[in-house]
Amino acid sequence: QVQLVESGGGLVQAGGSLRLSCAASGSILNAMAWYRQAPGKQRELVAAITSGGTTSYAEFVKGRFTISRDNAKNTVYLQMSNLEPEDTAVYYCNVVTRGPTGWRTLRPYWGQGTQVTVSS
Repeated sequence: QVQLVESGGGLVQAGGSLRLSCAASGSILNAMAWYRQAPGKQRELVAAITSGGTTSYAEFVKGRFTISRDNAKNTVYLQMSNLEPEDTAVYYCNVVTRGPTGWRTLRPYWGQGTQVTVSS
């Protein structure tokens, strides 16, 4: 099973930017996605990218976040701009597939994630 390690989180002021990385221990041939979980809330999908580079975004990040991947480096990125306090959460990546009801994860477990905190 490929291992995924998230990094790049931190503390930033509202309006600032961060770039998250998700490094895989091996080749990633599947679609990948970033999720986030804020305290007291359910984990939610943020953005997804197919193996061919087609992207999709949650409405609340459209125009502010960009997901990308570098297959040669086995890494997926999430460039976050114009951050808002509501973006504060632990961010996770996972391997996903698209089904009739939307994206779903292919790995039943999650990594440690990376904490993003946006101050107002």
